[in-house]
Amino acid sequence: MGQTAIEGLRERVTYPGLPLAIYREVAAHLRQVAGIKATLIAQDCQHFDYNQSQISALQVEYPTNLSDRDRQQIEAILAYYARVYSPYQRQPI
Repeated sequence: MGQTAIEGLRERVTYPGLPLAIYREVAAHLRQVAGIKATLIAQDCQHFDYNQSQISALQVEYPTNLSDRDRQQIEAILAYYARVYSPYQRQPI
């Protein structure tokens, strides 16, 4: 899995090979946490590959006053999808 702590106010979360529908589901779950913005970043490949996701990553923006409870909820959401689908990577933006 990726890092276990939120390191910046914005980050990129990538689940390699995750389908578009599941990326949308992850984004919807993250948006249920107060103040969280989750945006899908489209794949920038020039050629179509059926085995590759249409989405390259999620961009997640956090409020500066994110509570510990909300942090834990975000970590739980990301960990759930990592367990069920594939490990993720996180990168501060």
